[in-house]
Amino acid sequence: MSAAVVTGGDPDRRQPTEHADTGVELAGIDLPSPILTASGCAAAGRELDAFFDITELGAIVTKSIMLKPRAGRATPRMSETPSGMLNSIGLQGPGIDAFIENDLTWLNERGARTIVSIAGETVEEYGRLAAKLRSSGGFDAIEVNISCPNVADRGQVFACRAESAAQVVQTVRRSSDSRIPIFAKLSPDVTDIVEIADAVIRAGATGLSLINTLLGLVIDTTTMRPTLAGTTGGLSGPAIRPVALRCVWQVHQAFPTIPIIGMGGIRSGRDALEFLLAGATAVSVGTAVFHDPSAPSRIHTELAREVRARGFDRVQDVIGFAHRADDRDVPSPASTQHTTPAPQETSSLEDWDFITE
Repeated sequence: MSAAVVTGGDPDRRQPTEHADTGVELAGIDLPSPILTASGCAAAGRELDAFFDITELGAIVTKSIMLKPRAGRATPRMSETPSGMLNSIGLQGPGIDAFIENDLTWLNERGARTIVSIAGETVEEYGRLAAKLRSSGGFDAIEVNISCPNVADRGQVFACRAESAAQVVQTVRRSSDSRIPIFAKLSPDVTDIVEIADAVIRAGATGLSLINTLLGLVIDTTTMRPTLAGTTGGLSGPAIRPVALRCVWQVHQAFPTIPIIGMGGIRSGRDALEFLLAGATAVSVGTAVFHDPSAPSRIHTELAREVRARGFDRVQDVIGFAHRADDRDVPSPASTQHTTPAPQETSSLEDWDFITE
């Protein structure tokens, strides 16, 4: 793979460019960046737009929207953990009608590419959500959050059973515009995530979002009771990154042509690069925005630098590269003479002291 150069002028003074081309193709959608927001961490992107131009990201992935307005769970809902956080928000939101009227309208006016995340308590609810979105239009893809209790099946989480996961995805597919990509967001709390992935792909999923949070628990040693009002919560942040990478690796290895949005503890361009090498086409940045609201923009720049420093001209070329059969296709690293070193990461737990609620 040839090194990118600045053209024109004296040939002897041509220098390697510092950043790789960040454009990627995700399920037929051309994105200027593989960096997305993660559902649940930035609502519809309004708050982040005060820190950077959200239209420069690949897309905004909205907070999971349910059919009716929902107040969520009692407080406390969040708790800091080593290298991350535990949350039990309970899918608080305005409901699909208010979302379409306010948030989706704003995203369209802003010019942001949008992936709408939906969640439901029954298979029928998912279908009704998809039908409403089909009528409204104005978005690029749907992410189906199936890590919700199925009230029709004793509260069993849809994502933890291949059959129930497939039923939801099939219903959403049938209720949606056939041209709209559907990403099934899978839970890591299963015995075999490849089995679940196979089921939802067969049911009509265009791609996969890997992974949702891991179920966790924190005990308050002062009260000697669970810290969260809801007892358990979803663990996110750098602590889950190796688990997320393992899931992306396994699913890409089993289904190399299926687009994957990777997520789980990404806080630097180097973290994002790991996910792309493992097989993700794009990545979502979530928990990091609580500590650094500009994280998605910063990670975009860092990723472009990291990819170029390894001799690649395009981010697209590193997707799944860690699965290569041999090292004959590894490009020569770009000269470090004209590149700016990435900022050093710190591992202090103080970096994650961002919970103020």
